[in-house]
Amino acid sequence: MTLPSPAQPLKIGTRGSPLALAQAYETRQRLAAAFDLPEEAFEIVVIKTTGDNRAMIDADRPLKEIGNKGLFTKEIEEAMLRGDIDIAVHSTKDMPVEQPAGLVLDTFLPREDVRDAFISPSLKSIHDLPRGATVGTSSLRRRAQLLNRRPDLNVVEFRGNVQTRLKKLADGVADCTFLAMAGIRRLNMEDVPATAIAPEDMLPAIAQGTIGIERRSDDSRAAGMLEAIHHIKTGQRLAAERALLAALDGSCETPIAGLAEINAGQLHLRGEVLRPDGSEAITEDVEGSIEDGVEMGRTVAKTLLAQAGAGFFDWRN
Repeated sequence: MTLPSPAQPLKIGTRGSPLALAQAYETRQRLAAAFDLPEEAFEIVVIKTTGDNRAMIDADRPLKEIGNKGLFTKEIEEAMLRGDIDIAVHSTKDMPVEQPAGLVLDTFLPREDVRDAFISPSLKSIHDLPRGATVGTSSLRRRAQLLNRRPDLNVVEFRGNVQTRLKKLADGVADCTFLAMAGIRRLNMEDVPATAIAPEDMLPAIAQGTIGIERRSDDSRAAGMLEAIHHIKTGQRLAAERALLAALDGSCETPIAGLAEINAGQLHLRGEVLRPDGSEAITEDVEGSIEDGVEMGRTVAKTLLAQAGAGFFDWRN
């Protein structure tokens, strides 16, 4: 295997947000350490996606009206298929369960904190929200989970980077918002008034807290290098979670939550589906051997779909 060098660097594609760049830098650092290479042997290539452009233009529209998850990966994947970049770094929770022909997503870095973070300048936790409080979030999952537990809350659309959301809070647009603990940690934002929410109170998004690295299926050099930094347990957990998502035909328009954990050699998988208005939530969990993770994901999905019935995810309900 010919290793990259400063003269012929391995090109790492990424979106340009602070979090996306932090994830690309972590990937570069791990690859450099694994092969004793200088950082100059890797080039970070920032690619602006259709989703980035439309999200800025339509900042006040719900994400589901702008498009699906592929809006934030299309240009990056096209660049990889053309050979303009060698690998692409993603937040796995934002990735479709199927990759375009010729690409594979099979490398995952060690998972960060999976929990959601409650962000408020004046309140300490989700349990402190007064009746009728205004909550800002663009996540259909979080919206549905909140309204399921607290139908009295007023949930408003709330998008933008961390700084934008904090300014909205300071301006009184909402009493609180939510971020992923993983993002806060990766950006070293200890000054953000964040309180982690237990998964029992808010089951996280599938694959939350995980960096996924995509490559061309015929690129043996990239495959060999990425194998050296792949975290096996994270991959096992995500195999179960993404099998659950795939069997539910999940998209950014569907309120779905799921979390796989490994304890004492056993895999425990929890799944949740909700009506978009939060009026009903269905949960299921199973435990079994790690090797059966994919089948466990499909089993949980089958049970959830059977209990949900026709029209459960219909936005007109």
